Amino acid sequence: MPDLSAQPAGQQAVVIPALNEEIAIRAVVSAALTHCATVIVIDDGSSDNTLAQIADLPVTLIKHATPQGKAQALLEGFGAALNLGCSGVVTMDGDGQHSADDIPRLLAVAAQYPRHVVIGARLRGRDNAPGGRRFGNDVADWFVSWTAGQAIVDSQSGQRYYPREVLELAKNLPHSGFVFESEILIEAAEHGIRTVSVAIESRYQDGRRASHFRPFADVMRITRMISWRLATGGFRPGNYLRARREPPIVVE
Repeated sequence: MPDLSAQPAGQQAVVIPALNEEIAIRAVVSAALTHCATVIVIDDGSSDNTLAQIADLPVTLIKHATPQGKAQALLEGFGAALNLGCSGVVTMDGDGQHSADDIPRLLAVAAQYPRHVVIGARLRGRDNAPGGRRFGNDVADWFVSWTAGQAIVDSQSGQRYYPREVLELAKNLPHSGFVFESEILIEAAEHGIRTVSVAIESRYQDGRRASHFRPFADVMRITRMISWRLATGGFRPGNYLRARREPPIVVE
């Protein structure tokens, strides 16, 4: 069990991309504010009442006139955090699938594992996830782990802690959409920054909007990005062996 009083040095921020999240966004942002004074919300061109739901909350708000995708939303949130001098950020989705109560756990593990990306891995109640999502996540984990040279658990989770060094690396990544969140783990690994996972609940309640993640189409895009990296890197046999032989780092 991590020491929940521990945190990485410096100011932290919570970054929340949001697209048409009027049902959940106020509760998500309010809960995040109880754990972190700096919350950055990127409204990615919502056509509903997402903005109105958080208009009175003390957040840094970035608005897109039209949807530009999750990757661009995250990049702008990272840029705002860097400009504020933050040493790292926690990311959360705006639909309520992530609990802000896990923020202290992610930060405590980040303090325990410097120069690591910390993933909130949806291991608790994993059987509640739709079968297509589980299959897509498993395939993505296999390929991301091979390319990164480390066994990674739940490479598609959007609840993460990124240290400042990774926020800087993210500026130069070419891909968008959900590919971005896989590629950032691989790029970090190429700079000696490893990944540790923290077990969180898998939440798929009724009434939430449909996920923006498309198991087939997005996994295919992730696979294409990884195939290119593997092909240009000589298929990285050493990485493959390390990912298969060494167990993932998972904190319960």
